[in-house]
Amino acid sequence: MTDSGTEVLVEIADGIASVVLNRPRARNGLNLSMCRALRSAFEQLDSADDVRVVLLRANGPVFCAGADLKERVGRDASWVRRRRQASFAAYEAVERCSKPVVALVQGPVVGSGGEIAMSCDFVVASSAATFRFPEPHWGTVGATQRLQRVIGRARAKELLFTNRVMSAEEAHRVGLVARLVEPDRLDAAGAEVAAAIAAAPPLAIALTKQAVDLGAETDLDRGIRIEMAAIERNLADGGWRTGVAHFSGSAETAED
Repeated sequence: MTDSGTEVLVEIADGIASVVLNRPRARNGLNLSMCRALRSAFEQLDSADDVRVVLLRANGPVFCAGADLKERVGRDASWVRRRRQASFAAYEAVERCSKPVVALVQGPVVGSGGEIAMSCDFVVASSAATFRFPEPHWGTVGATQRLQRVIGRARAKELLFTNRVMSAEEAHRVGLVARLVEPDRLDAAGAEVAAAIAAAPPLAIALTKQAVDLGAETDLDRGIRIEMAAIERNLADGGWRTGVAHFSGSAETAED
């Protein structure tokens, strides 16, 4: 396993990258060095030809306990502002990665941990996971944009205003979590999801991710145009023929 600084570990095997938040003694609290390491890791993975899918997970029983507020003691407003910009840059690097990124979430997910998870394409969570967005109660502002886009404005306000803990079951019900599994199945489920994604033609997956993300920012008519442009690029590559041949072979086998 290689590292992007000790706070974030990266391992690549068989086209699957594993990115690990690695501050378990600090409950994986997000500090400045972790922000920088996370950004660096995903910028490198974005251009890595041998990577087909990324799994983002954490060491220890806590996925991420939010921002590490201890590092702000004695700092001035200018430092805190730069620190927040570093976290935004880290989230954006995760979000903009051209490879599918799947969060594997266990235990508490708090504040910045939720931002990291929501920056991924989707979340697979242990049924023991919990979610909390305490930013206003910590005297700061955060999670106001991604959260409302994932679960809706009213639900986002309720969580932010009250600081209550949301269960994994509720998170799954409202769309924050895409798949819910038993705690002892999280790693296996992650491996299964990664293998399924890695088995698909990489250009088709990359174009699908791009088309979904760009389409979410516009209306249906423009979204269809985005999809048509993606289809044309895929056809120009020629790799689609392999998919058709594979499907035809599978269909023939099923009929025999």
